[in-house]
Amino acid sequence: MTIELWTVVAAVVLGLVHIGLASTLAKRQTGIAWSVGARDQSIALTGVAGRLERAQRNFLESFPLFVAIVLVAHVAERSNDWSLVGSQLYLWGRVLYLPLYALGWPWVRTTIWQISMIGIVLVGVSLITGGG
Repeated sequence: MTIELWTVVAAVVLGLVHIGLASTLAKRQTGIAWSVGARDQSIALTGVAGRLERAQRNFLESFPLFVAIVLVAHVAERSNDWSLVGSQLYLWGRVLYLPLYALGWPWVRTTIWQISMIGIVLVGVSLITGGG
């Protein structure tokens, strides 16, 4: 399996970490009754719980794009240094993004987010530059 595909697997694990952390802190803030209930009325989460919920949503917005471009590069046999660097930038950017968002560090967090998006673009560049 290529390194790019391994980064997809690692990003899936990161997605599970996002879900686990966000749901655990949301449950602490809202209580078990709301958590297991129908949730017909939403509750605005605050503090770290709210930031983790937003970080999770942000991850879920970019993850499908990352998976799609890595799979296209793999199937088209266009993996190269661009896709390798791009997939690593995406993964490590997203790994750093989670604690930075939880800590509420806006400028650094935004810079790291941009780096992860550049990672997606670089994997796309591999489609233009070819495999090998």
